[in-house]
Amino acid sequence: MQEEKKDALALTRKCVGDIFDILESFTLFAAVFIAVCCFLFRPAIVSGGSMEDTLHDRDYLIIREIGYTPTPGDIVVVQNVSLTYYPELLVKRVIAVEGQTVDIDFDTWTLKVDGEVVDESAYRKLDGKTRLSDWTYPITVPEGCVFIMGDNRNHSADSRLAEVGMIPVQCVAGKAIIRFLPFGRIRLF
Repeated sequence: MQEEKKDALALTRKCVGDIFDILESFTLFAAVFIAVCCFLFRPAIVSGGSMEDTLHDRDYLIIREIGYTPTPGDIVVVQNVSLTYYPELLVKRVIAVEGQTVDIDFDTWTLKVDGEVVDESAYRKLDGKTRLSDWTYPITVPEGCVFIMGDNRNHSADSRLAEVGMIPVQCVAGKAIIRFLPFGRIRLF
């Protein structure tokens, strides 16, 4: 009887120890996961239709923050608290970076960067009334800024408008690397 109690007590201690080991492993995994999500990647939600057909309203993205430098063609999330008309996150495409010259022909919707025509056939959407610009083109992107536009050009508040303008690089929160929701449209960028 005494041996059975000792065996039962030893088994109980082993089970409790195993449970604590599992909890410790789970806690460590959760801490690492949270650290990675907070410091390397973060989620963002698309608001509105300015990036259609590439992205849609309420698509969920993972963006890379640390060590990212904007490059033309990248889809970025912009967080600029000085944009009083557009206080939420903006999800747009980088068209040009500092020192580059942007020229837009609104009759033919030809986009040129540094005199070279940009092939936007894979993502640009034009529908409805043409949304013009507050600027005269060609225009050079100032130092420390980027020129951004939505893929759905006639339904996008972007660098063509004075209230958005050229975006300071420090306001670029990160680059979209994956759309993870909705599940049926998961995509790497």
